[in-house]
Amino acid sequence: MKDKIISEAKKRMNQSVENTQHEFNTIRTGRASVALLDNIYIDYYGTKTLIKHAANISVPEARMIVIAPYEPKILKEIETQIIKSDLGINPTNDGKSIRLSIPSLNEERRLELVKLVKKIAEDGRVAIRNIRRDSNDEFKKMESSSDITEDDLKLSQKDVQDTTDGFIVKINNALEQKEKEIMEV
Repeated sequence: MKDKIISEAKKRMNQSVENTQHEFNTIRTGRASVALLDNIYIDYYGTKTLIKHAANISVPEARMIVIAPYEPKILKEIETQIIKSDLGINPTNDGKSIRLSIPSLNEERRLELVKLVKKIAEDGRVAIRNIRRDSNDEFKKMESSSDITEDDLKLSQKDVQDTTDGFIVKINNALEQKEKEIMEV
């Protein structure tokens, strides 16, 4: 039972790290990335569809994204949704594809983005600590119903804490990497 609780906690903590990393990937850093378009949907035959499912997306240069829709008639819809998004990038439509030139970030915007990624990282750490709390509560219930001894409880809590520390380090490393990306000119 103990192993099952710790295994479940690891799985949930790993999901929190992945969610945090995904959030980081959607933040513009002055460098082109297909992940910038991960949260942009278009109306594709009456269905809300991600751009990446309706077009071929490539990054031919460090500061350029090219979107080539599978059907040229949806170019205008893609262009409209990019303009409406919070990317702050003006698309260039040549009739066959859309080009997004990623401008350099100014210092003020870089500092805003660093603040934002720090908040995202903290949210990820809080989620991991909540999972730790849930696991420890399970162990306390087991101890109060005499399923495990007090020594087992302490060992289990230590295992959960060690697991938590490992996942917090992963989030901190991802944060450090993202901050570097944002601050490089």
